[in-house]
Amino acid sequence: MAKITLDNLAHSYLPKPTRDEDWALKELNHVWADGEAYALLGASGCGKSTLLNIISGLLVPSRGRILFNDRDVTDAPTAARNIAQVFQFPVVYDTMSVRDNLAFPLRNRGADATYIAERVQTIARMIDMEAALDRKARGLTADAKQKISLGRGMVREDVNALLFDEPLTVIDPHMKWELRTQLKALHREFGHTMIYVTHDQTEALTFADKVVVMHDGRVVQIGTPQELFERPAHTFVGYFIGSPGMNLLDATVKDDTAHIDGAEIALGRGYGQPTGRVQIGVRPEFTRLGTGNDGLRVKVARVEDVGRHKIVRMDFFGNEINAIVPEGTEIAAGEGRATFDPGAVGVYVDDWRIEGQAA
Repeated sequence: MAKITLDNLAHSYLPKPTRDEDWALKELNHVWADGEAYALLGASGCGKSTLLNIISGLLVPSRGRILFNDRDVTDAPTAARNIAQVFQFPVVYDTMSVRDNLAFPLRNRGADATYIAERVQTIARMIDMEAALDRKARGLTADAKQKISLGRGMVREDVNALLFDEPLTVIDPHMKWELRTQLKALHREFGHTMIYVTHDQTEALTFADKVVVMHDGRVVQIGTPQELFERPAHTFVGYFIGSPGMNLLDATVKDDTAHIDGAEIALGRGYGQPTGRVQIGVRPEFTRLGTGNDGLRVKVARVEDVGRHKIVRMDFFGNEINAIVPEGTEIAAGEGRATFDPGAVGVYVDDWRIEGQAA
């Protein structure tokens, strides 16, 4: 296992980057703890695969260093880093049996035959392929081949890190859940440092101890699923995490009150008078629809019943506001008032959350 340090790390695919947007990966300074399970989460093109390839040694960064347990491995080849990597599309040896595919990394390192047999059996059980161990990989479905690829990545117990680059793309939904559960079990048992790249928030939040949210080549927040949900550090985190994402509204903030188009919204803390692009952010779970004079005057656009609850889509002068209400709640058509739980409202300046003082 390894502690992974990103020291002034940055990368551009251009030979002479000059502008901020020339950098696919903007400067990073982070330490990822030995034995933790991390998910790199973000939209396509945000830099997560670039970062993973730098960690694995497939890419040398334009600037900065990467360290495993304080040893500089920036220029070290992949083979010298003692890592296992599983890619988005399956990489298997078609002419070998499933058993030999799983055993290959261990045989390649001269492991004892008895240990290899036991370990292959354990991994085959984990990926639900015991019945196929003696079948050739050729002719298996893409789903089955990716399970072999995952198994081969997990078969070694002595690696510094296990890296997964969107490994469940071709796996059916039920098996995705099974394999995520098995990956978590593997992590609990052996304590490998794991890094899992995905654009799927469900995969990230159910797999990782800490989620690394990336946007436009930057890490905008590292936190537990609860921290990302309750206190998004950046508007992108609020938007990307949750379904629907966080409501964001331009506002003028003075002390413990936000002013939006003549309406006053109570805040749980005092913020002075921030300048820049000021917004309030509040999740649909803490948004209410009612009547009276408090809150924002909205028009109910539609109601979506998703079984567990209802999502109320409201229009506020062209801005969408969403509320999540319990199943069975009656929603009247037409106009109403959207109100927010004061303690759940965050204040953002130029997309970054600012901290207020106790009111």
